[in-house]
Amino acid sequence: QVQPVESGGGLVQAGGSLRLSCANSGRTFSRYTVAWFRQTPGKEREFVASINWNWRSMNYADSVKGRFTIARDTAKNTVYLQMDGLQPEDTAVYYCAAKSDPLGLGSAPQQSHEYNIWGPGTQVTVSS
Repeated sequence: QVQPVESGGGLVQAGGSLRLSCANSGRTFSRYTVAWFRQTPGKEREFVASINWNWRSMNYADSVKGRFTIARDTAKNTVYLQMDGLQPEDTAVYYCAAKSDPLGLGSAPQQSHEYNIWGPGTQVTVSS
């Protein structure tokens, strides 16, 4: 059973950095595509970044390109989201999501309905 859990959220000033971690407490993440989404109250969940297990496909939302970096450490069964140059509009609950991709042929999709496993989320707050 894959069960991702996010960590690393917190309060940071504008221009600062945070690194979010998505650790899998169950089976290995090694054959799963993983994505980060974020959501603020009253808004739909928004795609942030995604990566498939063999690094052949990575996608970023336009709003975070050049500031955020997604990476995975297979040995640690963890996917990271390095967030630099944070702005108040990045404030949200950040969720890690996963979908099985045993052949590694997936395109690391950007739509939330493509993912069927979700973590509980971690709050990121950026002050101005």
